[in-house]
This record gives sequence, C-alpha cells and structure tokens, in this order.
Amino acid sequence: MTRVAVVYGTRPEMIKLAPVIKLLGDRAFGVHTGQHFDPFLSDHILEEMSFPSPQVNLGVGGQTRAAQIGNAVLRLEEAVMGSDAVIVQGDTNSGLAGALVANALEIPLFHVEAGLRSYDRRMPEEHNRVLIDHLADVCWAPTDENMANLASEGITGGRAIKTGNPIVEALAAIAPPREDVDEILGNFEVQLRGFILATLHRPENVDDAGRLEQILNHLGRLPLPVLFPIHPRTRARIEAAGIVIPDRLKVVDPVGYREFLGLLGSSRLVVSDSGGVQEEVSILKVPLIVLRRSTERPEVLGTFASLTDSPDEMSSLATDLLGSGDEGLRRLADIPCPYGDGMASMRMARSLEKSIL
Repeated sequence: MTRVAVVYGTRPEMIKLAPVIKLLGDRAFGVHTGQHFDPFLSDHILEEMSFPSPQVNLGVGGQTRAAQIGNAVLRLEEAVMGSDAVIVQGDTNSGLAGALVANALEIPLFHVEAGLRSYDRRMPEEHNRVLIDHLADVCWAPTDENMANLASEGITGGRAIKTGNPIVEALAAIAPPREDVDEILGNFEVQLRGFILATLHRPENVDDAGRLEQILNHLGRLPLPVLFPIHPRTRARIEAAGIVIPDRLKVVDPVGYREFLGLLGSSRLVVSDSGGVQEEVSILKVPLIVLRRSTERPEVLGTFASLTDSPDEMSSLATDLLGSGDEGLRRLADIPCPYGDGMASMRMARSLEKSIL
C-alpha cells in the first residue's frame, strides 16, 4: 500500500493537516517531531479533531532552532525512508527538517500552505518557508497572491497549485455550536462581545522584557477586559523578568483549540502576533490587530486585520475599532474569507493521487 509520511511538530500544523490526513486514511504515516512538547499545544488536538496518534514521535522539543532542525533531520531519515511521498505544512522547523530529508532521500515533497511571504528576513519562519517551497516538488498555495509569490521565484507550472487553505474546513469541523459557546464564555467569566482576546508568543514581542512589559501595560489600559491565554514561552519570559501583569488582564492557561475558537468568535477584538489567528478571524469575522513588524498574510490587511509593531499605535487602533460598535462587525460579516471554499484538502488529495498514486 502507498505510504505518505506526514511530518509535523506544532499545533497549527496538526490543525491544518487534519483534513488532509483524514482523506488519506491508512495511507498516512504520521511523524511528530516533538517541536511543541507542551500537552496544551498538541495533545488537545488528538482528541478535539479526532487526529490520529503519530506512528513516530522524535522528541526534539525544548532545543535551539539549529538543534531542533539538525536532530529532526537525523531522526527523520529512518522514519520516512521507503515512503512514496512526504507532506509538510507551513514554515516550522519541523517542516524544514521534513523537506530536507525528503530531498535527500529523493522522495516527492508536497508543501501545504506554500507561497506565503513576509519579505522580512529577521523572521526565522521566512527562511524556513522559502527553503521548503524551493525544495518542494509540488507547492499547494492558498491564494492568488501566494501563487504570484511562487511565480516570481520561478516556481510555476505543475509545481504550483492553488488549493485554498485547509484551515477553512478544519475550523468548520471543530468550531463549537452556539450553546457550547455560551458554556465556554461562562467558564471564563466573560460576556459575548464584552472582552478582548489577546495572544503573544513571538520572540520579537516576548524576548525583550521592556517591550513585553510595555505591551502588557497597554493591554491593561484598554476599555474592555482582556482575556489572555498565556503561551508557555510567554509565561517563562514574564516570570524570568519579574514583570507584574496588570490586573485588567485575565490570565489563563493555554486553552484547547475548540475553546479558543469559541472565545475568538465571541470577542469584540483580538490582539495577537499569531499567523493562524489572522486566518481564523477572516472566517469568524472578528477584527484583529496584528502586533508584529510584518505579516505573510497580507490578504486580511485593511479588512479583518490591522498591522502595527507599536504598542502605542495598537492602543489607538483598538480604541478606534472598539468605537465602531456593531457597525464594524456587520461590515466584516459581509467580507468573504480569502482562504477558499473549504475544499482545499480534496484538491490536495487529488493532486497527490495524480502525482504519485
């Protein structure tokens, strides 16, 4: 039987690969690098999305970027050897390691979420995604803009296929119904459209103690309560720096993806440095402030998202967005999601079958 090695190591990868793995069925051979080893960031997905347990777990988490990539490459060779194809997703260290091993073993490589570009070389993820695209035999791109990015780098013809993004169908499969959302809101003691949801984890925001403290203080001065599911990396930086979190920030442990979607879709505003959240707000129709220097998802700017790396400007943008009231939410409800029609995984499966099966 055909075997397709699916390499992943983080919660976002698992979320977006789940629809693809479901279609592949027994042909999928899951390899978890262990890049995210916190149970809140991975184990919940196994249960919430009926995600099959990986056949192999390499356990390379908790290391430097170079050590993660190097050790994953060494251990992946045996895990994927003999496979008929390798699938990786996005721009993670796990994805790059999987791509390098597939190339070394001359196994066809397929890249989910190809063609994203921030053109910000300060981001490790930018280097990862560019390298993966140029190693891939087939790049599965979510949008026309991603296809144009690939074409500008000479990746054309059968190597680049517009599929949409599987986040659309993944979210549809797991997002909680209204009655469950009410329970989720009650559990976190927040009101529908009565709170701001914030997430922070990127080095540019959390590795500089002064900047991190400034961001938290600005969040604490916003006119609505801020629910802050705290990433393990961010918690460690706060504790190491001795930062006092403002009282108006309601800090909670990381939440499961289903709970997170219920909270995100019920919030009045989101402040985040996450890439995936930029896609999710376009499906759930909630305004977002992206607190970063750059983004690889420009499709949502000017509609669902605003980009800034200034905590001061973040506060100003938040005040304006909150002041727009229900009219702002109604405007977003009429804007289509740029990431496709929920058929991305089907297009990927057909492309894979055409190529190797």
